[in-house]
Amino acid sequence: MSTTITIVLVAALVLVALGLAVRIVKQYEQGVLFRFGRVVGAREPGLRLIVPIADVMHRVSLRIITMPIQSQGIITRDNVSVDVSAVAYFRVVDAVKSVVAIENVRVAIDQIAQTTLRKVVGQHTLDETLSETDRINKDIREILDVATLDWGVEVTLVELKDIQLPDSMKRAMARQAEAEREKRAKIINAQGESLAATALGEASDIMMEHPLALQLRNLQSLVEIGVDKNTTVVFPAPLMSTIGELGSFLARESAAATPAPPAPLAANGVVPTDS
Repeated sequence: MSTTITIVLVAALVLVALGLAVRIVKQYEQGVLFRFGRVVGAREPGLRLIVPIADVMHRVSLRIITMPIQSQGIITRDNVSVDVSAVAYFRVVDAVKSVVAIENVRVAIDQIAQTTLRKVVGQHTLDETLSETDRINKDIREILDVATLDWGVEVTLVELKDIQLPDSMKRAMARQAEAEREKRAKIINAQGESLAATALGEASDIMMEHPLALQLRNLQSLVEIGVDKNTTVVFPAPLMSTIGELGSFLARESAAATPAPPAPLAANGVVPTDS
């Protein structure tokens, strides 16, 4: 009976020892092994055995981590207050450094990302912040890479997520955009008037060289007016001048056909003559 109890106790101790000695490192992880507080090295994914009590293994994820950067109140270079939020993507490239060099790598990157965001955006004007986001993202990522290199972390991407403007600035930008649209509309209208005037000048030159073209244009206008079947009578200007010339011609013909009045007689019945 005692032998059976002993065997059971030994088996239990073996199972407990195996439980303490066996570690499983997942495919996306890497283990950092400490023995009596000193780094032994990194352990690849798979089933790993450690010495109970003497060894401690920290598993570090090598996957890309998405970290939102909370909204920051920033004063731009042209003294405009904006709230800017962003998102950063980073991954651990050296598991040993990420455990030994810094206590909590995620919190550290979050804090340095906030300060870097304020620093970089504060060096740009509002227009640059709104239009050159790619350059700002690149500058933030490069600064973070320099700071996190000693931590065994690589920042792969930083993107500005949201830019909140004050209401007064939104109204000012809306007025500016409206004025810009009105300016473009006036310029386009003036250009259209200039092109139309040029085309009309060319058309008038052609009509001066070809009088029949003007007559055809007048006839076309009469056809367009007569489409509505109205009672308006239109006389083109050339027709009115022709009628006027015809009236002058008839007046001259009538004057030529009328006989001249007889000359007056003197008192003695002699027609005076010029000396």
